[in-house]
Parts: sequence; C-alpha cells; structure tokens
Amino acid sequence: MLVNADFHIHSRFSGGTSYKMNLKNLSEGAKLKGIHILATGDCLHPLWIEEIKSMSGGIGESMDGIFDINGVKFVLSTEVEDKRRVHHLILFPSLYAVDGFRKKVSRHSKNIDRSGRPFLDMSGEEVASAAVDVDALVGPAHAFTPWTAMYAYHNSLKECYGDMASSICFLELGLSADSDYADRISELYSLTFLSNSDSHSPSPIRLAREFNRLDIQEYSWDEIRKAILGEGGRKVVLNAGFPPEEGKYNRTACTSCYRQYSIDEAKKMKWRCKCGGLIKKGVKDRVEELADYEKAVHPPGRAKYIHLIPLAEIIGKALHFSPLSKKVQDRWNELMKKFGSEINVLIDADMDEISRIASPAVASAIHAFRKGRIRVNPGGGGRYGEIEILSDLDEGNKGQKSLADWIS
Repeated sequence: MLVNADFHIHSRFSGGTSYKMNLKNLSEGAKLKGIHILATGDCLHPLWIEEIKSMSGGIGESMDGIFDINGVKFVLSTEVEDKRRVHHLILFPSLYAVDGFRKKVSRHSKNIDRSGRPFLDMSGEEVASAAVDVDALVGPAHAFTPWTAMYAYHNSLKECYGDMASSICFLELGLSADSDYADRISELYSLTFLSNSDSHSPSPIRLAREFNRLDIQEYSWDEIRKAILGEGGRKVVLNAGFPPEEGKYNRTACTSCYRQYSIDEAKKMKWRCKCGGLIKKGVKDRVEELADYEKAVHPPGRAKYIHLIPLAEIIGKALHFSPLSKKVQDRWNELMKKFGSEINVLIDADMDEISRIASPAVASAIHAFRKGRIRVNPGGGGRYGEIEILSDLDEGNKGQKSLADWIS
C-alpha cells in the first residue's frame, strides 16, 4: 500500500502560525492535497494535546498513537530546540510515550507549557536519549537550514548527538536541499531522508509542499516505524519537494536586502553586506564545505526525489495573478472537484483530462511543469527563489517521471 505522508507541521500554539491550524482544518487540507498521514506537530503543548485527545476518539486508551480524523491518519509529533539552537523532529508511538518524554524534559524547559516548539536546555545527545528511552524516532529537522539546523552548528552527526548518533535513523532535508545535496555527505549514507513541509498554515500552498511516499501494509505506528527504518520490506519510496534553489536559504545572501554573494566574497566582507545587513551562509555553500563526494552517491534503496511546485503557484504563473488570489483559488477548486487532490493533478492525472477541465494557459503551465520546463532564480537570506515556467520554445530541464514511474 502506497501512502503519502507529511511528518512535520505545527499547530496554532507555535509562533508565527495561522489561527486556522486545528485538526479539522488540517484533515480537510490534507485530503485536498492528497496526504494520507499527517503529523500533529506540537504534541508536548498541553492545550494541543487535550484537543488531540478530544478529537481522536479514544487515542488515550490505545497504545498505538495513530488516529483518524475525516479519513486522514495523524501521527504524534513535535519539534524541539536544544541549547545550541538545533531543532530536532520527534515522532512518538503513543500518548504514553509523549507523556514519558514530557516528564523527562520538562525540568529543562521554561516554555514547554507555552510554546508548541519548546526550548530545551539540553544537548542534542540528551534530547535523543530522552526520545529513544520512550521508543520515539528522532532526527535533525531541516538539517541544513543556516539558523536552527544540525549542520548550522555542528560538522557531523557525532558532534551533535554524541553517543546517541547511532540511534538517529532519519534526517529531514528541508526546503533548500534534496537528496542530491545530502548524499554528497558520506555519514548520511545509512539514514532515511524525509521531506516534510514544516507548515505553519493549512493552506494548500504550504501544507505538504514537501511530502514522502511510504510503502506500508496498514495504517499503524509499527508500519510507519518500519518504513522509516527500512525494515520488513516497508520503506520510504519517494521524497517530493521544492527544487532546492526555491528554498529561502539556498544561496549565501544578505538577510536584509537579499543580495547574493559567493562564499569567498562573504568571507572577505566579514559576513556584512554593503547595506550593513548580516550575510548568512546558504545551504548550497554549506554542503560544499561538508561534502565528501563531488557528486551525490546514493545508497541502494535510496528513495527517489522528485521536485514539486505548489499547484496554486503554477496556476498563478499561468494567469499572472497571486497564488492566493480569488481567481487562482477558483481555478484550483475546479481542478480539485474533478481530480480530488493536488498531488493527483501535479503528477498522476491524465494530461488530456486536465486540458479538458483547465484553461489553455493553466493546462499548458501544468504540462510544462511535468516536462521539467522550469527555471529557478535561487533564493537566499530568507527570501524564496522565484520559479519561471518556460514555454515550449524555451530550453528547460529534462522532464521528470511520474510518481508511478519512480516507484516501479
């Protein structure tokens, strides 16, 4: 059974999130997106966990932390920040595990009752040990992001997680990296890569903008765990997400005016832009520093990576309107009514069928995306890259396979 999963989001109890981030809205958004399994996010927050208990219909009595809302399966998750500012993603097998972890770390946190993503005055090794003690899965969140990631402050898994490094089973790539970036680093050879949205909104342009496809036999924590660990024939078969250049930290750039610099220029300027702003090292340059290989060396069984662009962004480019405009949303809704989910429209649905429903401009843009006829003006310094969809006369990238092709 092939299912789509987004394992990293937040609730309305995290800073900078939409007030619409509740379980009902998330389940509805996930169905429209084509996501079967969605993380709860923020499950250490007391108000959020009470909402989970009240909405889940009996999760408190179950040792399996997977629960269903509106046909979408949820898995208990949180993101925490350690004392070096590194963020860690934790997936829990049950409420008992959440409670156990919370008891272990509460005395190390001053904001665990207030923040969906709490600060823990603990090392990465201590965070991982507390997670493993309750049979949770733990790994670095958005591992290359220059502000709050493992590789922003450490040069290796061992440096971050100490003696617990061997217990780390996954790494989250983040929006500014893909598996071609990460597989240039030899220490990541045995880890499963996850591509998640880190969404702060239930909007389809944010939720599951990156996702994973898993091959499992049923909806249960044990099956999800086996897929992430690559056990018993279960596995992650596909990562889908942004072209790395579209991520807002891909290139080394000023965080004020977004002027981009080469790494040598940034060093000569002592990481201060001409405008006076701070220059932040981009993911591309950080990978170059860490890389053991000139090109990616993918291990056997590594999930394929396919680059995606949110459908509303494609429609917006075609119609020359904002992705959030009513005109774009109306066209998006028309496609949802016919094809059921955004992933279906982007990847799987018959192109002739799409052409019969969508306007010529929108159908042409979707077709161009499927053929890889896109160009990305890279992002950096906190500003997303800009996508150009090329016409048939322009020279684009080679077309990419459908999801079905990737997993054949």
